[in-house]
Amino acid sequence: MNGCAMADRPSPLLIDAAQVNAVRLRTFVVLRWIAALGQIAAVVVAVVYFELDLDLGLCFMAVGTLIIANLVAMIAYPENKRLSEKEATAMLLFDIMQLAFLIYLTGGLHNPFALLMLAPVTIAASLLNLRATIIVGLIAVSLISLVAYFHVPLHTKQGTKVEMPPIFVFGFWISIIIGAAFLGFYAHRVTEEVRAMSHALLATQMALDRQQKLTDLGGVVAAAAHELGTPLTTIKLVSTELLEDLRDHPDLAADIQLIRDQTDRCRDILRSMGEVGKEDLLLRYAPLSALLEEAAKPHMNRGKTIHFEIHPDPNASRSEPEMRRAPEIIHGLRTLIQNAVDFARANVWIEARWTKDRITVRITDDGEGFPPHLLGRIGEPFLRHRKSAVERALRPGYEGMGLGLFIAKTLLERSGAELSFANCSDPFLRANERPEKCGSVVVVTWPYDEIAVDEHVYRQALGENRPVES
Repeated sequence: MNGCAMADRPSPLLIDAAQVNAVRLRTFVVLRWIAALGQIAAVVVAVVYFELDLDLGLCFMAVGTLIIANLVAMIAYPENKRLSEKEATAMLLFDIMQLAFLIYLTGGLHNPFALLMLAPVTIAASLLNLRATIIVGLIAVSLISLVAYFHVPLHTKQGTKVEMPPIFVFGFWISIIIGAAFLGFYAHRVTEEVRAMSHALLATQMALDRQQKLTDLGGVVAAAAHELGTPLTTIKLVSTELLEDLRDHPDLAADIQLIRDQTDRCRDILRSMGEVGKEDLLLRYAPLSALLEEAAKPHMNRGKTIHFEIHPDPNASRSEPEMRRAPEIIHGLRTLIQNAVDFARANVWIEARWTKDRITVRITDDGEGFPPHLLGRIGEPFLRHRKSAVERALRPGYEGMGLGLFIAKTLLERSGAELSFANCSDPFLRANERPEKCGSVVVVTWPYDEIAVDEHVYRQALGENRPVES
């Protein structure tokens, strides 16, 4: 699947930590106190204001059970404890049974507060995995079905029975079941998307931090090479003079010669290290062509031919722009190029154009293209696509999830770019009817002034060197 599968499967440890430790015990405790106060208020109002004849002993016993459970949780565990999935499931099941018992005592589905059975199901769908959510939902539906037929009827103190017509009770029962299913599915789906987005953003930040650390390290190496150059030169000069004075002392002269040789070795090591460091330290900007070649370099020898086509639009008045060598730009472009190389048959084209207002990079391949039904969703994290037998044979063991393209899209958009994904040709054409550029195409467009400067502005004196202060 082109473009929808770029990165390795995320770390199970990362996902488990986010799913299992999703909510604090304190959150449940606060919600339970609110529920207990609401239940007490409802019972008191029903008895005092509506003059309903309720079994107050059993009603307050049901509410008291919730209060005792809350107090036990507060005493047994610290407030900052995060619930495991099993603990959260157990607490939600307890809440459902406590609420169902209270509804049983207060008229069953003739009590409009039976609608509150939806609350634990919705919380479960937002917090637990699909299996636990289904279990909680089925138990809630089973209990609400039981209290629909088995419950303590509502009576006023004058003996009048309070009940709804059977058709309304049936409709209420159906609405609760449908509501539990719909709200559960909706909450679970939204939560999964938010969770996937959080994991993908974390992976994006990790990739960007890694690139930034490498850039910073290069600057430190260049500064160290520059600062150590002077003392090493001094050591070499002094050792040369001592070597001349100690010609009559062969043993000492051999030691001085060793010092001189090791000084030369240190100088060579620092020089080789400094070349990489200076590249990151000094080339804050680079020509557009150099930036694209740097991004494509890791994929140049992977059996596919990469073609570069870099020239201005006919009406452009500017020379080749100097692009910012930001880590997120290089990493994002490199990921897009990697995706094209992965799925190309033999060729990948990297085209760059610029006008006075915009810079555009187009990456095209001669592969099968993006799956047409997923074009509108390219760039979403953890985008799955069921592979055919042919696709599995072409790329055995490759299980992508769309995270790589999401990271690339996010990084490039942070730099001010706009991305679009499309196919170059109709995927249903025969092989002999397809043009040379027949695969996927990704277009990246930046406003000129946000990402580049003119060469005469950038190529200025760097100023005198300043010592590195510790």
